[in-house]
Formats: sequence, structure tokens, C-alpha cells
Amino acid sequence: MEIKGKRICVLEDDDDIREIINVLLKEEKYQVSGFASVSDFIRGGKGGGPDLFLLDVMLPDGNGVDVCSMLKSDNLTQNIPVLMMSANSSELEVANSCKAHGFVAKPFDIYDLISKVAKVLE
Repeated sequence: MEIKGKRICVLEDDDDIREIINVLLKEEKYQVSGFASVSDFIRGGKGGGPDLFLLDVMLPDGNGVDVCSMLKSDNLTQNIPVLMMSANSSELEVANSCKAHGFVAKPFDIYDLISKVAKVLE
């Protein structure tokens, strides 16, 4: 199955981290949409039918776990994989509680991030 060209929606409030993720994933031939806040994400994140959601946990106007739970309870997005990201490793249990498909600890290793994205999209 061809995974390149798949669409990834990134919800990350840190501009630098979001830009790094954007560049890394575009180098891997993914199409990336980035959002800095939950409100921006809700307005534009589900549009276009992404193949993967990559969500930070701590956000200025909400919580990535709540966004994940919202996505998993929506018929339009419930089957789209979600990867959670956090600098707090204890968030792994929280990520599991929203039925995420995986977890990326920050600061992340770029090869680990790319590998996890590719694996989820297989």
C-alpha cells in the first residue's frame, strides 16, 4: 500500500515544533496541514479527510486528549488514526484513554516520529 502522499493534520501550539514536523513530513512526501489551537483545528482540521491526526496534549485553548476523544466519537473521523505527542511521558496513559494509535514523546527523535507515522499509516 502506498503511504506517501497521505494527508496528516498536525495540532501543535509551538510554532517551531509545528514547522519542524511540517518540514519533516513534507520531505517524506506527506501532505501536511498544521493548526496552532483547538479552535483553529475545529474550524479547519477535519476538512479534506486527513489520513492521520498528530495531536499535542497541552494546548493554549484546550487539551489534545479531549480533541482525540471528540474525533473518536465522530462517525466521520472515528476510524482515522491518532498519534498523541507530549513532553510529559506520563501522558502515555492519558493518550491510551482516548483510543489513540500511538504516542510520541517530546522532544522527539525525527526518525522515531517518521517511523511511527509510517507505521500507523501502513
